[in-house]
Amino acid sequence: MEAAFLGLGLMGEPMAANLQRRMAGLVVWNRSAAAADRLRQDGAIVASSARNALRSASLIFLMLGNSDAVNEVLERETEAFSDNVRGRVVVNMGTVAPDYSLALSRAIDLAGGHYVECPVSGSRNVALAGELVAMISGPEQVIEKVMPLVRLMTSDIYLCGDIPGALRTKLAVNLFLITMVTGLAEAMNFAVSQGVDTELFRRILDAGPMASVVSSGKLEKLVSGDMEAQAALRDVEFIARLIRAEAEKSAVATPMLDGCQTLLENAVEMGEGHLDMVAVIRAIAQHRLPEQ
Repeated sequence: MEAAFLGLGLMGEPMAANLQRRMAGLVVWNRSAAAADRLRQDGAIVASSARNALRSASLIFLMLGNSDAVNEVLERETEAFSDNVRGRVVVNMGTVAPDYSLALSRAIDLAGGHYVECPVSGSRNVALAGELVAMISGPEQVIEKVMPLVRLMTSDIYLCGDIPGALRTKLAVNLFLITMVTGLAEAMNFAVSQGVDTELFRRILDAGPMASVVSSGKLEKLVSGDMEAQAALRDVEFIARLIRAEAEKSAVATPMLDGCQTLLENAVEMGEGHLDMVAVIRAIAQHRLPEQ
C-alpha cells in the first residue's frame, strides 16, 4: 500500500524514519524543510506540497500539532478537501479533541474516504526505538489495512472501540503521565531545597517500587540538567488543556491535573515551552506559598 506521512516534528520525524526503513517509497511532507531533507537522504520521497503528498498515496499518516494544522493540511474548508481524502485512508496519529476527531471522521466518510484515529504514547526516544504504544479506533476492516504499517512504528497496539475511543483513552493515559512527571519534578525541587544528594535521590527512586522507564529517564534529565525536549513542555500543556476541557464537559474533578496545568502554563510563560516537560521544575522553584 502506498503511504504518505505528513508532519515531521519532534515525534513525527522518528516515526516516519522507522516507517521509511521498513518500506519502500514513503512520501513525506513537512512545513519546514530540514526534517524532510534528512528523510530524503534515507530514501524517502519529499512532496512539494501537502496536497501533493495527500494525493500521492492511498494511506495517509498525519502527525500534526493540533486541529488547526490538520484542517489546513487537509484543506478542510475548501473544495479541495474531497479530492484530498476521497478513496484514501487517513490515520490521525496526533492528539486532538475527541469531538473534533469524531467530526473529522464524519467529514472524511462523507467525502468518500476512511478515517482512523491512532494517537500514540511515548517520547521522542521511544519513537526512535519504534516502541511507541498506539491506541486505535475506527472501522474494523479499515484498521486491518493500516495495522501492518502502524506496527512498524510501535511496540504495542490497543483497540479502543469506536471513534473517538482512542483519543479518550490517550487523554486518560496522559493525565497520569502529566501528574506523575510533574510530581517527580516537585520531589526533585524539594530534595534540592533540603540539601539532598540528587544522585543518591535518583538511585533510591530507581531502586524503588515506583520506578519506571519514564521516571528513570526523567530523573536522569533532572539530575544532569539536560532539558532537551523528548516531550516538549508546550505540547504537554496543550494536552493538559484538552484533558481539562473533556473533564469539564463530564463534570469530572481533576484536582491534581489542575495544579499541574497551572505550573505548565507558568513554565510556558517563562519561555520554557520548547524544553522537555521536566523543565516545569523551574516554575515549581519560583512558586511561592501564600503568606500565613
